[in-house]
Amino acid sequence: MSTMRSDHAAPPDAMALHDSVQGPAENASLLGMPLHALVLRSPITLPWNASVRDVARTLRDHSVSSILLMQEGRLMGLVTDRDLRNRVVVEGLDLSRPAADIATLNPITLDQRSPAFEALLLMTRHNIHHVPVMEGQRLVGMVTATDLIRQQSTSPVYLTRDIHRQTTLEGLVGIGQQVRALQNQLSAANTSAFLTGHIITAITDALTCRLIGLTEAELGPPPVPCVWVAAGSQGRCEQTAKSDQDNCMVLDDAYEPSLHGDYFKTLAHRVCDGLAACGYVHCPGEMMAMNDTWRQPLHVWRRYFQRWTETPEPKALMLITVFFDLRAVHGEFALLQALRQDVLAHTPQKSLFLAHVVNNAQKQRPPLNWFGQIASSHSGAHAGTVDLKNHAITPIVDLARICALEGGLLEVNTRDRIEKASKLGEMSESSSRDLRDAFEFVSRLRIAHQTHCMRRGIEPDNHLHLQELSNFEREHLRDALSVIQSLQDVWSQRYPSGLL
Repeated sequence: MSTMRSDHAAPPDAMALHDSVQGPAENASLLGMPLHALVLRSPITLPWNASVRDVARTLRDHSVSSILLMQEGRLMGLVTDRDLRNRVVVEGLDLSRPAADIATLNPITLDQRSPAFEALLLMTRHNIHHVPVMEGQRLVGMVTATDLIRQQSTSPVYLTRDIHRQTTLEGLVGIGQQVRALQNQLSAANTSAFLTGHIITAITDALTCRLIGLTEAELGPPPVPCVWVAAGSQGRCEQTAKSDQDNCMVLDDAYEPSLHGDYFKTLAHRVCDGLAACGYVHCPGEMMAMNDTWRQPLHVWRRYFQRWTETPEPKALMLITVFFDLRAVHGEFALLQALRQDVLAHTPQKSLFLAHVVNNAQKQRPPLNWFGQIASSHSGAHAGTVDLKNHAITPIVDLARICALEGGLLEVNTRDRIEKASKLGEMSESSSRDLRDAFEFVSRLRIAHQTHCMRRGIEPDNHLHLQELSNFEREHLRDALSVIQSLQDVWSQRYPSGLL
């Protein structure tokens, strides 16, 4: 038997693998992803002396395309379903013969730390479809051409391109279901939380635009200019695979309810319901464009913000946390730009309003005890956990938003706001750097935790068990929470409760 040969004889399959990766941008995820991230199950093995019949039965029982032959813990050979077809069925070989007679002996392997792109190169160069993955001399698993193609099908470039090709809601729903797999791959590739948020949000934006396009193709173009606006985490480009939807619409002041109301109501419901079908559940607080309150002409939105800033009662402060983080997604972007410029021109002068915002933000404090140690929840369904979203990420988002309100900043993304605040002298460079690092660290912990949940087949959440962390990570989390607490104290001193 040859020690290195093709495990198939159909060149078109190799070409299909090439065709699925068409340029540098689409190769990026494979370049950065370690090979072990594609290993989804333990290796399926048989003893070196197994028969051809044993191999066929095992392939069937485990629904796999290859079996690895082992001897005393060492990988000796590889048998694929193609080998059975081409070397056994076609040749009429006896099923009781040793599987080693039809195996690839000493198959090409790769270390689990190798980039996944290296597996792609090996497969296309040697016309093979299976590469065993090793950790030293220990067999870790198997990566196939199908695994690589599947991974590329969930690359952000491929997904975005495919979204714009869809002509039905059903097609978009199928793509929406791949967002969690995309986050898993980004996490495995050690992608920064900043970049992960932008990539996941870009998929949501693309789905939104396509849903609007499909609806407008049926209803006709908007009767007056309008803009679809993302709010909350989508507005900030900080979404993860576990996100609901926050959105609204700003309509031109030429809007007349009696003439145009039905059109925009239908459009908003179609898009919000479509996003829900794609996995972005309806906002529990109904802060969506399908709610008539959040689908209004420009002059009404100006009145909203004026009332919220001049009368900062609890509901207004809650709405500010969502609707101050706005970003145009589709339509006449100038409508939102006009609104934001008007609002930002006035908020820096409203000290009473800012004091209320700061005081409201103090309600979400990092979970640190009197000794400066992390204090996890003691009771309830999430006992022993830290709520990374509400007690770590939200306080940083609030601090960055306060900087934007205080300085009249146009930036919406949290990291961008913190950087701009430092440049304008609202925050020291060291504090800005510490807060950015803290935000990146806790955000990556959250993404890694959600990825861990999804790989275990459970619904992802924001409640991290401290046991999931190494001592090193736990110390860094404590340091990040301390940074948040210190800066919350700085702003509470800048806007003391006595101003209220």
